Amino acid sequence: MEKKKKIKFIFRILVVLWMVVIFLFSAADGDTSGKTSGWVGRMIGSMICSDFESWPEEEQEAFADKIEYPIRKAAHASEYALLALLLFGALGLEGFRRYAVAWGGATLYAVTDEIHQLFVPGRAGAVTDICIDSAGAMTGMLILAGILALVRRHRAKKDPSTPPGSQSSPS
Repeated sequence: MEKKKKIKFIFRILVVLWMVVIFLFSAADGDTSGKTSGWVGRMIGSMICSDFESWPEEEQEAFADKIEYPIRKAAHASEYALLALLLFGALGLEGFRRYAVAWGGATLYAVTDEIHQLFVPGRAGAVTDICIDSAGAMTGMLILAGILALVRRHRAKKDPSTPPGSQSSPS
């Protein structure tokens, strides 16, 4: 198997594994999901507030509750940004189509994930979460496009004989 095919194969395995991780997070009931968010909130509190551990339990809980919503939404956006990046690496397309299909695939999976949550006790599917997931996937694609443009520009400066835009995106 040639190197490019091996890399795409690895990305395809990573796509499936990441989809399973997303599915498992979504399969957690409302109580479990809330406890996970609370734990993350407390962890963040202890990282950004040096005296967090000395706070009364009620204050720690209030802090974790206060940041729960932004944590959950940032997690949504991040997990779908990563999914879009993995899909990008798994695709055999070139140019804009590759970005569009990676974004579309991540968005489609977000739709199925929210439908899945309709059947999980204490959870609910939300159109706003699909929008956040899709925006996260788009952000991942925009960041990647920016990084690849910088890499191409850097390579073009190193080798001025290469015409601009002639280098394809990495496989």
